[in-house]
Amino acid sequence: MMQIKIGGRMFKWMLGVLMCAFALHVAAQSFPNRPVKIIVPYAAGGGPDIDARKLAPRLSDALGVPVVVENRVGAAGILAAEVAMQAPPDGYTLLAGGVSHVVQKILRPQARFDPLTSFVHIGLTSNSTTVLVVPMDSSVKTVKDLEALLRSKPGQINYGSGGIGTAAHIAGSSFVNLLKLNAVHIPYRGSVELMPALIGGQIQFAFPIAGTGVPMVKSGKARALAVTSAKRLSSLPDVPTMKELYGDDLFVQEAWGGLWAPAGTPAAEVQKLHGALKLALADADLRNYFVGAGSEVEISPSPESFSSFLKAETQKWAKIIQLTGVKAD
Repeated sequence: MMQIKIGGRMFKWMLGVLMCAFALHVAAQSFPNRPVKIIVPYAAGGGPDIDARKLAPRLSDALGVPVVVENRVGAAGILAAEVAMQAPPDGYTLLAGGVSHVVQKILRPQARFDPLTSFVHIGLTSNSTTVLVVPMDSSVKTVKDLEALLRSKPGQINYGSGGIGTAAHIAGSSFVNLLKLNAVHIPYRGSVELMPALIGGQIQFAFPIAGTGVPMVKSGKARALAVTSAKRLSSLPDVPTMKELYGDDLFVQEAWGGLWAPAGTPAAEVQKLHGALKLALADADLRNYFVGAGSEVEISPSPESFSSFLKAETQKWAKIIQLTGVKAD
């Protein structure tokens, strides 16, 4: 009788273990079973926001659940990163992470988030560039014209960006510092405020990311003088690169973006999100949109390769920031 009683307990214990394992397996297999949220660090209407909203429906199709976009604006992307890193690590909250977050951590080591350790990295979405633009009614027709203007009016010409440490700020500061010019930096709350400031005359030039700048150029509201990519953009084939004009590799600065999830997100969920992202980015209409906006679609072979890319970018941007002297406010 005693042996039967012990056997019964053992059977119940083993059954409990199996049931727990089965429940975990079912939960993993059922991911996702509710909406997935992408937190965008910039205001609605700007290039990064539009990119995320173009991606969301394709990602939704691939995952089989709604994908919604939430804008969290503040501190040049730091606020959004801190919100995202504190979300439950279950795959349902993602961050539209990018080069600006890498730069922000370099400029502000005290920031609570770390692009390398606070998140797991799902995959690249696109790789863009910044575009040096002036208002259409500006007398400046070329980069050399702008350089001459700055030399003739030191400290009297303004350039803008979407915030301290953004791609637009770094590109503008590189231009000013590497050529030993003197211009005033005006930071705004995201790219959505940048172009109206340019058109309104509050700033005289800017380096918005292509997703913001190219549409303004195509609509005739701004004139493109140069791009900071390694090669000319197919959407602006007549616009030279900064490296063409000055020969310095530090002028090659590309603004990439991707999807991150809070650290601790299970590997199975990360792999499923990566597979869905690959399917979404294979959509021809989505690819055509990115190319038309001045971006190149980049598909990471794996989450691990995206993490390796992130480490290399961190090292590169640390060097650029050191050499250009950009500092947090």
